[in-house]
Amino acid sequence: MPRDAHGNHLPEEMPSINLNRPLLSALEGFASLGSASRYEEEIFGIIDHITLFEDLRHAEISQLCSKMECYCANRGDVIMKENEDGDFLVIVLTGEVAVVKQGAAGEEKQLAVVGPGASLGEMSLINGKPRFATCIAREPTDIAVLTRDTIYDILVLHPSLGNKILLILLQITSQRLRETSDRLLPFIGSAAS
Repeated sequence: MPRDAHGNHLPEEMPSINLNRPLLSALEGFASLGSASRYEEEIFGIIDHITLFEDLRHAEISQLCSKMECYCANRGDVIMKENEDGDFLVIVLTGEVAVVKQGAAGEEKQLAVVGPGASLGEMSLINGKPRFATCIAREPTDIAVLTRDTIYDILVLHPSLGNKILLILLQITSQRLRETSDRLLPFIGSAAS
């Protein structure tokens, strides 16, 4: 361990982290809007609808925005595709996104339509498994992107913020599981009869 001129132990240096990663291949066709920091005012305007931000302080949201990139998806663009690897989540800033799942016979079933404030892709971000559903822009839609690597970086550089984000992601995922279970309950009851 390094020491200063008086023999005191010096803290080890923080690891160097590359926060300027290449564009996610899944978003290559989208127009880059730059850092989410440029859109903080808009983000604060819809803050009440962004579950991911609800327990964060203003300064923490600013820190998180500085680590996210924004993109614009055109109507019909696939933001996430079912069964593809998922190493990022998105927060819908403007527009609408349809969440669809392929049925057993190959038909698409719409699960939901979400708008500003919704977050998509948390499950794959957390567990590293392929995407559960496909997300398609129903109209021009702006999104902010948070990658798994960025969360790792935040955990190293801003551990308090990183832990809050992980806890919020766990709460969001848990809530969605509970909602899904509640919707399935009537089918489980009728199948047992």
